[in-house]
Amino acid sequence: MIPLKVNIRSRTYPIINTSIILVNLTVFLMQKLYLHGPSSLDLYRSFGLVPHELSAALAGQWGLVPYNLLTVFTSMFLHGGWLHILGNMLYLWIFGSNVEDALGHGRFFFFYLLSGTAAAAFQYFYDPLSAVPMIGASGAVSGILGAYLVLYPFARVKTALIIVIFIKIVELPAVLLLTVWFIMQILFSYGEGVAWFAHIGGFIFGLVMVSLFRLGRARR
Repeated sequence: MIPLKVNIRSRTYPIINTSIILVNLTVFLMQKLYLHGPSSLDLYRSFGLVPHELSAALAGQWGLVPYNLLTVFTSMFLHGGWLHILGNMLYLWIFGSNVEDALGHGRFFFFYLLSGTAAAAFQYFYDPLSAVPMIGASGAVSGILGAYLVLYPFARVKTALIIVIFIKIVELPAVLLLTVWFIMQILFSYGEGVAWFAHIGGFIFGLVMVSLFRLGRARR
């Protein structure tokens, strides 16, 4: 299922959401233009979150703790390939604007970063000895999806359904689309190559915490 458009128009321009997307795209394009082969892998190891290295730092190498904690944030702006970044940025563009409209610009920025942090924590506690760098905005974007489910459950989402070689455009309620998306993350959670628990953790964080971020904000 590929979301294409929602039927709710934002009242304000999503400056933070747009900026996050532009930063991600800029970092990815710079990486593709100037880094190749081993250099690109070194970038992932240096600025991706490596659970094993964080565990080693927490086990006694205290001087490395600040650096490893910083990678929680830098990892959110690194991606492994075109499908990786385009998928993340598409979901962020479709759903992030309305969430920013509901929370306000400043709150949305912190909500996005905290969603990514919660997602990284879920994946870390699932496999704290993994030596594979965690990269991508998926965890933070998952938090936005969880928030959207709470804020706009009955929004209509124009969606491309891909069934083998057939594509059909349908309108689905957000509650259905996002619930199915979350169930898929659980079903695939023990697969290799993707930080599925980061998706699950980010989504749960967004689902639970968005109401707290809405305190004091006037409702539409």
